[in-house]
Amino acid sequence: MSGKQYLVVGLGRFGSSVAKTLYNSGNDVLAIDKNEETVNEIAEHVTQAITVNATDETSLKAMGIGNFDVAVVSIGTDVQSSIMAVLLLKELGVKYIIAKAHDDLHGKVLRKIGADRIVFAERDMGMRVAHNLVSSNILDYIELSPNYGIVETLPPKGWHGKNLNELNVRAKYGINIIALKRGKDVNVSPTAEEIIGINDILVVVGGTDELEKLENMVKG
Repeated sequence: MSGKQYLVVGLGRFGSSVAKTLYNSGNDVLAIDKNEETVNEIAEHVTQAITVNATDETSLKAMGIGNFDVAVVSIGTDVQSSIMAVLLLKELGVKYIIAKAHDDLHGKVLRKIGADRIVFAERDMGMRVAHNLVSSNILDYIELSPNYGIVETLPPKGWHGKNLNELNVRAKYGINIIALKRGKDVNVSPTAEEIIGINDILVVVGGTDELEKLENMVKG
């Protein structure tokens, strides 16, 4: 595979979606989690999946973690493990670290110890959506690397009433729809038959250029 090397630590819903999408987009992805069952579930969808505790410095060193371009630390509510993982990854030389924070204080600590980008848990998603809806069609943006990101966006007008199979976004636009929000419901990994509604919010992963083109389509 070409592309960058990504490390995804913690394979909950967010971590798994990021890992699979990065891999499907032609990147090398190493996914790790301390839960063996979770690791086995994702093994076929990434370059390599390993059962390991991200706070075990010896294991991380043995895996050559310092060679990775980007690490996404999406450990859930275990704040201590999240902090330890970021600290170790930084010390081992990972170039760019994105970490999911449980709350503001957790986020401040993660940034203090070297996380380059903080992603907050679902808690403040409603606030961001409310603030941004009036000013922009791009509701939220998470930078995975300088050239790659995740956006939450309203669908372009031409997509209304069409299913994902018809739109074929990966082939036509070089992006992947990893989730679809409809009211309070969140559909992770929607099927090809899923029809896009006018008020749906799409969670899309892609390169910076491709996401910019999508934003222009939405504005258009």
